[in-house]
Amino acid sequence: MTAAAATTPHFDKGNMKVRVATSLVFGVFFLSLLYFGGGPSRLGPWDLGDGKVWGSWVYLALMGFGIFGGVREMTLIGRKMGYNPSLATGLLVAWGLLAHFFLDRALKGENPLPLWLVLAAGGVLIHFAALATDPKLEQALPSQAVTWLAALYMGLGLGFQQKLFMLEGSLTKTGSRLILALYIIVWFGDTFAYFIGSLFGKHKLAPRVSPKKSWEGAAGNYLGNLFGAFLMKAFVCVEWTVVDAILLGLLLGTVGQVGDLVESTWKRSAGVKDSNVGVAIPGHGGMLDRVDSLVFAAPALYAYVHFVHGLG
Repeated sequence: MTAAAATTPHFDKGNMKVRVATSLVFGVFFLSLLYFGGGPSRLGPWDLGDGKVWGSWVYLALMGFGIFGGVREMTLIGRKMGYNPSLATGLLVAWGLLAHFFLDRALKGENPLPLWLVLAAGGVLIHFAALATDPKLEQALPSQAVTWLAALYMGLGLGFQQKLFMLEGSLTKTGSRLILALYIIVWFGDTFAYFIGSLFGKHKLAPRVSPKKSWEGAAGNYLGNLFGAFLMKAFVCVEWTVVDAILLGLLLGTVGQVGDLVESTWKRSAGVKDSNVGVAIPGHGGMLDRVDSLVFAAPALYAYVHFVHGLG
């Protein structure tokens, strides 16, 4: 997702128009969810945290859909490499992780779906699914490894987003504010990296993994992250200090670029350009291309607000 971008000035104007149009459509929906879905409320005995009943459920559905797209793409990438990962069991384990995070916030420590149970049941499901369905038993180990990777990558990454959305704090809509900050900081870094890397990029960052990424683009990414963090401090997360804005800009910028390089490594190993492997988001590539930085950034943001600000 983060584009520490090209080494030569080049803009695909047609693709850029499609990318902007689809971003605007998603942006309107997403911002509406964060704004109108905020405010503490309950559903029977369940305290759904800093998000209205419909907001928490809609965000859960959105994360569930994202998990479906990401696990599917990782499964197809694994099959392209000659392995046989299980889409069904990967989805069940990833959705189980998402449900764990949702229930953990909703039931405040009385979670009937503990993490150990999800992982233990997932291990059994993935193992026996491989034994039952994999025609090449000698490839059972790498097939199960890809299934586990897909489930943990998407389940934990988007599960932490769900947990962030449902956090409560001193300000109203604390969870919505944090999710907006997460996306703005990461996306501003992505945008700055693309344009600065395209215009000034000369020194390759990781040529074996992603030849178009440059050190100049990576520096631009940090500028965008810091700009986004200070923007959030000024208008959204007003309780943040200057130190918070600087640290979160650098933290999310670093883990976001690591996430981008990790996903690029997987694509390079499978010999694919985009992660979509069949179905693409217009102008954006596949689901993994859209969430690679966010999957790493969401747990980092949660850890920061938990240990530094005592949330969650």
